[in-house]
Amino acid sequence: MSSHREAPEIAKDPCADGTDTYAFMHPTEPNQVVIIANFIPLQQPNGGPNFYEFADDVLYEIKISNTQKSIADITYQFRFKTQIRNPDTFLYNFGQIESIDSANYNRPQTYRVSRIKNGEITNITGELPVPPCNVGPRSTPNYEALADSAVKTVGGRKFFAGQRGDAFQVDLGSIFDLGALRPFGNLHLLPMAAMDGINSVQSYNVHTIAIQVPSSELTRDGQDQDGIVLNRRNTIGVWATASRRSARVFKKNLGKYGGTGPAVQVSRLGNPLVNEVLIPMSEKDKWNAAEPKDDVDFVQYVQKPELQGLLPFLYPTVFPNLAAYDKPRADLDAILLTGIPTGVVPGFRNYTGPIKSDMLRLNMAVPPKAQADENKLGILGGDLAGFPNGRRLGDDITAIELKAIAGATIPLVDPDYEPDGAAALLEDGTTDDNRPAILDHFPFMPLPGSGYGTVPGTSRVSEPS
Repeated sequence: MSSHREAPEIAKDPCADGTDTYAFMHPTEPNQVVIIANFIPLQQPNGGPNFYEFADDVLYEIKISNTQKSIADITYQFRFKTQIRNPDTFLYNFGQIESIDSANYNRPQTYRVSRIKNGEITNITGELPVPPCNVGPRSTPNYEALADSAVKTVGGRKFFAGQRGDAFQVDLGSIFDLGALRPFGNLHLLPMAAMDGINSVQSYNVHTIAIQVPSSELTRDGQDQDGIVLNRRNTIGVWATASRRSARVFKKNLGKYGGTGPAVQVSRLGNPLVNEVLIPMSEKDKWNAAEPKDDVDFVQYVQKPELQGLLPFLYPTVFPNLAAYDKPRADLDAILLTGIPTGVVPGFRNYTGPIKSDMLRLNMAVPPKAQADENKLGILGGDLAGFPNGRRLGDDITAIELKAIAGATIPLVDPDYEPDGAAALLEDGTTDDNRPAILDHFPFMPLPGSGYGTVPGTSRVSEPS
């Protein structure tokens, strides 16, 4: 969660498993769009000697729809290559890695970026470096500077790929223990004491692919967003995917797997928590392999979510109005599958047309908030620059979507419905205090915890000076 180990088959393939996708306007640079795609969930920072890395045999992609057809009109492709400098040692590094090109880094990775538009593929970078994982103060001293040196600007675009701290927050341990929310534990069908939530991913890392591009590169007409929020040209759909070759064979003589055949999508992620919570287990890997334009096969799970029926059962007497509501969830349909049309939220829209499809929808004309002024509930908190208008790192997705599924957003499309009082209060109880700090500059993702300086299952500890 958001999509950490969200489907049976992709859980066996973490290097291709997308965990979160973000899309937002740069808070201080006008007309600059930041898109982040995270992979490889729940990385223990002390996971040596084979530290985490992108897979050379996975095609990672960020896709943009700008024609209201829910297809990839623009695609950024990322291909990685790994080198072993000394094949006769088990060591990740021979000494301190003080620079991105240090000879002490035994397993360096690089990547290339290409862009597809109108069927034409353009190589837009040469080989770009991936920083090493944050091993510890002896191996990777001054890690922040080391990682910053991997941020590269090419042709007016910024790129970064490497290990980062997980910016998501969620109480996995409680939620998947029969749908419990610790702050409301005393109201559960199997009651326990109410308590604060525990951020289950607070000490784990992910691998991030981040880009920063001008909005003119993403609009259909090639012009910057025009500042008119209700102009449909300013809204784009965003999602990320990972693909493998259709056949994967273990090559005994080489001691590794090799792929043949065309690339086949095995993971995708647009809106957070959709596959994790809404799609049933038997359909999850099928959903991962599907294109957004074909999401009509999954609409029923959004319009009548299983969790909507579970909440009144798990919390008896708390959700009587939700239990009685039997209409298709037009509010979730708009939030997750079409975007919000004009007239639902005053002065706002991010509608991308009638094709029901899972994408993050970002209206690039909505002015960004300074990070200190963001409301973590996004549009539910009156902040039009937040989810479900794109997604920022600070948006509390778990709380937003719990409130929505519990009925807090139904009045947007059904004014006669009165939400249960608990709908506005629902959250998992995690806070910003127990997750790593989001940066105020590209690539925005938190610094990763180090193997030496992190105690698994707890918040980070300070590195020794």
